[in-house]
Amino acid sequence: MAKQRFISLDVMRGLTLALMILVNTPGSWSYVYAPFLHADWHGATPTDFIFPFFLFIVGSAMYFSNRASQTVAYSARTIKILRRTALLFGIGLLLNAYPFTGDLDHLRILGVLQRIALAYGLAAFIIWLPGLYRVLVSAVLLLGYWGLLNLVPEPYTVAGNLVRQIDLAVLGADHLWQGKGIAFDPEGLLSTLPAVVNVIFGFEAARILVGSDDKRRAQIVLAVTAVLAIVAGLLWHQVFPVNKSLWTSPFVLLTSGAGIAVLLMLVQLEKLTIVKPVFNGFTMLGKNPLFIYILSIVWVKSYALFTIAGMSSYQYFFESLAQVMSNYNASLVFALIHVAVLWCVAWWLDRKNIVIAL
Repeated sequence: MAKQRFISLDVMRGLTLALMILVNTPGSWSYVYAPFLHADWHGATPTDFIFPFFLFIVGSAMYFSNRASQTVAYSARTIKILRRTALLFGIGLLLNAYPFTGDLDHLRILGVLQRIALAYGLAAFIIWLPGLYRVLVSAVLLLGYWGLLNLVPEPYTVAGNLVRQIDLAVLGADHLWQGKGIAFDPEGLLSTLPAVVNVIFGFEAARILVGSDDKRRAQIVLAVTAVLAIVAGLLWHQVFPVNKSLWTSPFVLLTSGAGIAVLLMLVQLEKLTIVKPVFNGFTMLGKNPLFIYILSIVWVKSYALFTIAGMSSYQYFFESLAQVMSNYNASLVFALIHVAVLWCVAWWLDRKNIVIAL
């Protein structure tokens, strides 16, 4: 069976990947425009929507793979899911270790690909359940996570939250992210549970949008769902704060609703001839997201291996741009150049009909 392409999903994937490269690769973290930074703790910026959009897209893509494998034995499908989960997690771990100059005693275990791996692995089995059960499991994950976080005296603080306590107990402080001045990982083990619901939202969106014979009715249903999810997330925020680092349940609803809205918007724009060149450009990125993401991380980390004029090549590149423009603009242009270079790689892969996937 030929693999069906969902153009709007490919575009959303490529756009999200481009934004992820953009926000992950500023010339200097001291000079970043506010929309391209994550919220410090509670609340959300546009940047905070990028990672959950990736999980949403993973779920949407799972609709097609699940439909294509209906005739495959459950045992074979289970082995494939576990293999893909392990490979994604392993690649993420290797990216944390690159360029392999640090010691294993301080290697961060978790990360972006590791969260995608675990959320995918759990969601891949949940989507085998009947529709009502998928909804019930999602509700249990979101409500149960809220209850679990409130088992500790300071559920929503950086130091006192249960996500951190579990990661400290299971992984140890030396294997966690240290970006907030203490050992706390925003891709923690416990906070992966609500992230699974982002994946399920994506699966359901694709199922309704693609699997329905009445496309107009499907789009109306999804539009209503998007509004309800966003409103529910904002209302829940009053007692359970929207927080990406803790991946709170309101954050899941807010970002999943926004993901549905963006996908619906792209579906409508797809009908316009004028946007076709732009869509084609992002589709190229969307066809090889894993490879391009890995390359973006390896590329940036490799700068540290070379020095120019007594500074890292990364800093030298930024300083050179800062000579001809403001620091903030130089930092942004630095990131945009990397997006452009990686797009050229994606273009070449597309020209050669090369798709690299697990």
